[in-house]
Amino acid sequence: MATSAPLIPFEKAASPAGFAGEHSLLELDRELDMLLEQIEDEIEEHGQASQEAMERFEVFCKALNVKVDRIGRYLSLMETRAGHCRKEAERYATRAKRAESKIDRTKSMVLYYLNSRDLIQLESDEFTLRRQKNSQDSVIVTNPEAIPAELRRFEVRVEGGVWMSVLQSLPEMLAKALQAAVKSREPSNSAIKQHVANGGTVDGAEIKRLFHLRVV
Repeated sequence: MATSAPLIPFEKAASPAGFAGEHSLLELDRELDMLLEQIEDEIEEHGQASQEAMERFEVFCKALNVKVDRIGRYLSLMETRAGHCRKEAERYATRAKRAESKIDRTKSMVLYYLNSRDLIQLESDEFTLRRQKNSQDSVIVTNPEAIPAELRRFEVRVEGGVWMSVLQSLPEMLAKALQAAVKSREPSNSAIKQHVANGGTVDGAEIKRLFHLRVV
């Protein structure tokens, strides 16, 4: 029988950690497959595997173990770092909102001071604080609940079935206006799953049970 040639050069002095650092998980796994095939061939032809093949197999088994350890540690580290970054992003977003509120309050205080004294500006050695009229009118909402519905802007998330029913029940011009107001549209996973569960098919989508990697 022809024995498969090894793919990774091997030296007895090489360490499992060295092989793990130089080669990918797939390369190490492929090498072990080749070694298993070689060992099986040698046992079939000679009654036992050669010492070289067994030594090589042991080293690559250890290398694979080192590789898996490194991947597990790396994933754990990255998950911890990602969680930290998310918390930091939330913290900085909160701090930014707090800073913006302080800016608005300080500006309002200065504007009140200038207006109450009928001043246009305040000057210092470095800055000029000037009261200046805006380029357009501003809306000041004093009671949000009192604003009628026709003077509000609505942002809604609806399932496709409800959306199509609404469009079909509206006059053409009103339906077009409603469609033009759409900011985004995305597949509804729950609706797609239910449609397929009821025996339907969906062009552009399929239902498949996938896998996730769990580090334990």
